[in-house]
Amino acid sequence: QVQLVESGGGLVQAGGSLRLSCAASGRTFSSYAMGWFRQAPGKEREFVAAISWRGGSTYYADSVKGRFTISRDNAKNTVYLQMNSLKSEDTAVYYCAADLKSGPRSSSRIYVDEYDYWGQGTQVTVSS
Repeated sequence: QVQLVESGGGLVQAGGSLRLSCAASGRTFSSYAMGWFRQAPGKEREFVAAISWRGGSTYYADSVKGRFTISRDNAKNTVYLQMNSLKSEDTAVYYCAADLKSGPRSSSRIYVDEYDYWGQGTQVTVSS
């Protein structure tokens, strides 16, 4: 079992920055990959970024590449999503998710059903 709790969402102006955090508990944090997804009103949940067990491999959706950075601190059981140059289209509920099936170097799972555990989500609103 893995429990995930996101934090750090809020209201920000376009062009601004936010850093989301996701605190994990349960299974040893350094033994599974993590991902961030988001869901805007009326839309399906979509992949944002993923990171391998120890952070050596990352993968991003094209829409956020160059603006968002995923990282993790295994000593703190936390994964982060640094979001810069935010746009109104980044407005969504952001979810972190745990992937317990990938190998230690994998960070390329992009589908919702490939992840095993989910947080409750944190709202990010970007005003234009």
